[in-house]
Amino acid sequence: MIENSKCECGHNNPVGTILCESCGKPLDEETKGKETIVQEMRYEGKARRSQTFQSSPFDMVWNFFSSVKVAIILIIITLIAAGIGTIFPQEKFVPSSDPAAYYEKQYGLWGKWFHIFGFSDMYNSWWFFTMVSLIGISLVVCSLDRVIPLYKALKNQQVRKSVDFLKRQRITAETALTAEEADEKLAKLEQALQSKRYQVKREGNALLAEKGRISRWGPYINHIGLIIFLFGVLLRYVPGWYLDETMWVREGEVKKVPELPYYVKNEGFDITFYDQKNVPKSNQDAGPIAQKYETRAVLYEKEWDTGKLKPVAKGSILVNHPLAYKDLRLVQADFRIGLLDALDLKLVDKESGKALGKFTVDLYDLKPNQVFRVKDKEVVLLDYYPDFALENNRPITKSPDPNKPAFVFEVREKGQAKGERSWVISGQNLDELTKENRYAIDLAGMKMVDSTGLMVRVDKSLNVILFGGVICMIGLVMGFYWHHRRVWALVDDGRLYIGAHTNKNWYSLERELKLIGEIDALQVKRN
Repeated sequence: MIENSKCECGHNNPVGTILCESCGKPLDEETKGKETIVQEMRYEGKARRSQTFQSSPFDMVWNFFSSVKVAIILIIITLIAAGIGTIFPQEKFVPSSDPAAYYEKQYGLWGKWFHIFGFSDMYNSWWFFTMVSLIGISLVVCSLDRVIPLYKALKNQQVRKSVDFLKRQRITAETALTAEEADEKLAKLEQALQSKRYQVKREGNALLAEKGRISRWGPYINHIGLIIFLFGVLLRYVPGWYLDETMWVREGEVKKVPELPYYVKNEGFDITFYDQKNVPKSNQDAGPIAQKYETRAVLYEKEWDTGKLKPVAKGSILVNHPLAYKDLRLVQADFRIGLLDALDLKLVDKESGKALGKFTVDLYDLKPNQVFRVKDKEVVLLDYYPDFALENNRPITKSPDPNKPAFVFEVREKGQAKGERSWVISGQNLDELTKENRYAIDLAGMKMVDSTGLMVRVDKSLNVILFGGVICMIGLVMGFYWHHRRVWALVDDGRLYIGAHTNKNWYSLERELKLIGEIDALQVKRN
């Protein structure tokens, strides 16, 4: 810690200041021994809060997050973690209702650990949220720790600097002159600098010329843009601000939109295929290729007082032409043609071989112990397996979709407490399991339906993210295309001293000053 920050010129500087705020002389012994003070000019030598070495808990946290190294490490860790998350597909793209079992089965031990550590749902995980938050905190602290002292230093710049300050600059010049020449020389120098669009201030025999100060704020404008961008990303974790889900809606079905108080009805699905004659030979083996598919949809909102569905939007949904309502977008994404929707089954008397009647099973609207009446008989649904399979000789369903429906029915006389059971798999009665049964249940017909795949998109934070990106680009332009240049001049003891500094592009400043005829014997230190 710097215990005594009072300069030789008499100015009392805040603790931690490297260069005197008034005359520019180095205040610590280490800096005094340097030939140039370019590094100390980064924040005008002004003390940053993190350099005061206070030991309170708040200061320790502040000093930790004000470190650029810490910010870089946080970004690298986040990038590495995000890279690991791309090794295997995310959960939303996994065709399984049990992701843990899927990852272990497909990718072995690596897949198991991939799921355990949350990489399978990385962007919704607590640790990814934490890393993004820490990066945002680091950006805020780093910016405040530097921009506040920089603002104070640039706002209160002193025109008169010490000879030592000027001689330590990378670009310097020194000329002997008489007392009569001093005022004339400074006047000509002032005019020459003004012709180069410098803003010139003069106090007696001292001069300060400055231009391009706006570039000093470029990195901090850039930081503000990044902070707004990260804030927009974090808003996606707020319920209702971001949604990216997929839903399937069959023709004629009214289905609730995931996580939102809306319902969508598929009034009809149309698809047009390319003529096989116009399809390249290399793609003909892939079967028909869709040219256009369209969903005629109605969006409903449930009224809170009556519970009725009120239509709020209606239109056709095509690829790249979503149905939009407020922040919701329904995007055409996929289709399924010829899906099994319902089965017509008939009850057959084995003894007479006659069909006693039919009943229809809606594969998407089945209830436990549902009763179907066939004349004076009752057919009761005991079990239903939409996607039937055997595992360890036990019936299971591989998915909730009716890909291979299987049923366990009980046929009984009206009013009878118990009847005979029958297995029906994909519409076929398993007679070998129920040879003693009097009744059989056979397939009488099928009802097929088309289904549309819609992406449900809500992104209220998108405007915040875009705004942050625009601010970030403005900061980059300010930092890259403008340069903060300053020229100091001082007449002292019969000599004219000139020092120049820029935050970047030293060769351009050197070339510019050489064009000014009032600066003689220009010296450039190449360190």
